[in-house]
Amino acid sequence: MLDKLIALDKELFVYLNGMGNENWDAFWMFITNKWSSVPLYVLLLLICIYYFNWKKTLLILVITALMITSADQLANLFKYGFERLRPCHDASLAGMIRVVKEGCGGQFGYFSAHAANALTVATFFSLLFKQRIPVVPYILLVWALVVTYSRIYIGVHFPLDVITGMCFGMLIGWGSYRLFRLGCKYLPLY
Repeated sequence: MLDKLIALDKELFVYLNGMGNENWDAFWMFITNKWSSVPLYVLLLLICIYYFNWKKTLLILVITALMITSADQLANLFKYGFERLRPCHDASLAGMIRVVKEGCGGQFGYFSAHAANALTVATFFSLLFKQRIPVVPYILLVWALVVTYSRIYIGVHFPLDVITGMCFGMLIGWGSYRLFRLGCKYLPLY
C-alpha cells in the first residue's frame, strides 16, 4: 500500500514538475525565495498595529516566531526521521524531472518546511482577521498555495511532502491562534 502511494506521488510529481518551462522559471524562483514574502509579513504587521494595541501586537509577534520555529523544527525532525530523498536526489527520477533551483537543498525532503510555514502563517492570520477583513483568508490561501506549488515546480519536493507540510502548518496555525486567544483572555493585554 505504501509503495503504491509513493509510486503515485512520484508519478504526480513528474507530471506537475514537467508542466514548467523556462519562461516561468524566474517567477517560480522568486515565489519560492523566503525573502519574497517579506512585504506580505510587513503588511500583516501593519494590520496588527492598526487593529490591536501594542501588547496584543507584541504577543502576535512572539506567537508568530514560535509557530514558524515549531514548523521548521518539526519538518527537520520528520526529514531526518523518515529520510525520504528529495526528488532532485532520487536516482530513479534522473533525467525525468526539471530541477530549476541551483543546489537542490538537503538530501531529505519529507515534509516541506516552506509548505508548513506558509500554511501556518495563512491559517493563523486568517483566523485572526476573518471577522475584521473577510478577504484576508482568501488572499492568504492563494499566497500559501502558490508558495507550496513552487516547491514542486522547482523540483525539490514531492506532492506528499507539500501536502503533509500544509496539514502540519494548518494545525500549528490553528493551535497558535488558540494560544493567542488564551493569552488575550488571561494576560493583561488591554
